Amino acid sequence: MSSNNVLIVDVDADRRAMLATLVEFINCTPVIAENPEFWSEGIDNLRDIVMVIVGAGEDSYQTKQVLREIVNHELPLAVFCLELPEANWLEFPGVLGVLRFPVKYPQLSNALQQATVYRGQQDRRGSHEDEVPLLTGNSRQMKQVMQMIEQVSDSEANVLILGESGTGKEVVARNLHHLSSRRKKPIVPINCGAIPGELLESELFGHEKGAFTGAITTRKGRFEMAEGGTLFLDEIGDMPLSMQVKLLRVLQEKVYERVGSNKLITANVRIIAATHRNLETQIAEGQFREDLYYRLNVFPIEMPALRERPEDIPLLINELITRIEHENRGSVRLTAKAIASLCRYAWPGNVRELGNVIERLVIMYPYTTVDFDDLPEKYQLLDGDLPEAVMQVIEHAPVSEPVSATPKQTENVSPAPVEPSTAAETIPEEGMDLKQHLANLEYLLIKQAIEDADGVVAHAAKKLKMQRTTLVEKMKKYGIQREAELEG
Repeated sequence: MSSNNVLIVDVDADRRAMLATLVEFINCTPVIAENPEFWSEGIDNLRDIVMVIVGAGEDSYQTKQVLREIVNHELPLAVFCLELPEANWLEFPGVLGVLRFPVKYPQLSNALQQATVYRGQQDRRGSHEDEVPLLTGNSRQMKQVMQMIEQVSDSEANVLILGESGTGKEVVARNLHHLSSRRKKPIVPINCGAIPGELLESELFGHEKGAFTGAITTRKGRFEMAEGGTLFLDEIGDMPLSMQVKLLRVLQEKVYERVGSNKLITANVRIIAATHRNLETQIAEGQFREDLYYRLNVFPIEMPALRERPEDIPLLINELITRIEHENRGSVRLTAKAIASLCRYAWPGNVRELGNVIERLVIMYPYTTVDFDDLPEKYQLLDGDLPEAVMQVIEHAPVSEPVSATPKQTENVSPAPVEPSTAAETIPEEGMDLKQHLANLEYLLIKQAIEDADGVVAHAAKKLKMQRTTLVEKMKKYGIQREAELEG
C-alpha cells in the first residue's frame, strides 16, 4: 500500500462506490471498510492512510461510536465526515471537516490538501516525540522547581502540580517521567475536565465489548495504556465526585476493573496530577474529596505565574523561536525594545499566551526583525521600569540579534536585513508559499477577532467587515471554535 490511500467508512454501498470513483480521480487509492464496526481490518499499517471519510449509518449512535474510535485512535488520522440529512458532525471533536454529499472534485481535492498538511504536522511531531520539552528560566522560582523535580523524579511518590493555566504543568510532568526509572515506559495524559463525567470511567479503566450501548469493541483505558509508566491526570480538580471515589480505590488498592467486567487488573502506574484550582477551597465547598487530596498531594510542586518571573521571558522567547526553527516553520527576531515591552505585560495566559504571540509574529513577519511598533497593540507597553536583573537578561538575549536562517533550515540562505515597517511585504531569498502565508494570516486574524469578541461570532464578523455567514464558513474551514465551545 502506498501512502496516498483514502479510507472510506460507510455502510451505504452506493455512496462507497461514488466516493471510491472520486478518490481514484484525485490519484489516490480507495480503501473500503464495508463494516464500520471493523473499520481497520485488512489495513497492515494505518500510517498508509492519508485521509478517512466517514458516512452516517441508520444507527446514528453506533456511527458516532465508530467515529469516536477513529478520531481517538493512538495514531492521529485526518478524518472528514459526510454532511447528510441524518447526521450533524459540526460539533464532533477531532473531525477536520465536513464534505457535502454528493462530493465534488474541488471539495475533495481541498480536503486532501488539508489532510496532507495535517499528516505532515503529525509526522514532524512524531519525529520529536521522544524529546522532552525543557523547563526554561534562571529565576529563583524556576530554579526551585527544577530542584524539586530532581529530588522526586526517581521516587514512586505521587506528585501534585499546582499553578495557573498555561504555566507549563504538563512540561513538569513529562520531565518527572523522563528522569524516573519508568522512562522507557509510556507517559499517558488525560484531561479530566475535557471528558464528560459519564465517559470518564471508560476512558480511565477501559470497557468490555457490549458493556453499554455503543461499546462495539473492547477498549483499553488510560491506566492500562500507562502500565509500567506514568499516568498524568491533568485538571484533576474538574473530576466529578463520583469518579473521585473510584480513582481513590485504585490508588489505595492498586487494582481496577474495566467497565462491564469483574476481572481485577493490577495497576502498576505512577500518578502525577495537576490542577489550576485551589483544591483546599474545593474541599471546603464539598467539591473535592479530602482523602483523595491527601493521596495525590504527597509531593506538591507549584509552578509560578509568568508575571512573577519576568527575567525568564527573554529566555523563553529565544526557546520558543528555536523550537519553531527546528520545525522548519520560519523564524523571527525581536529588538531589545520589543522584548522589554513583553516583559512589562502581565501575561494572564502565561507561557501558553507568550507562545501564541511568538507564533503570530513568525507568521506576520517571517525572517525579519520585530520592533516595538510591530507588536500587537495590547503588548505595546512603555510605562514601568524593569528590574535590573531583567534588563541584564534583555541586553544579553540572543533574540535581539538580526535574523538569519538557521543552518538546519537552509545552509545557503542569508536573508537581507529588512526594516520592520516593510516586514509583512518582504519575501525571503529562498521564496515563500504565498497561498499558505495568506491562509496563515487569515487564520490568525480570524482567531484574534473571535478572541477579542469573547467568542461572539457576530461581533467578530463586524470587526472583520464581513458577513456572519461568511465568517462561520471560514471558521469551519480552519477548524476554529468559539472560546465557549472550547471550554465546554
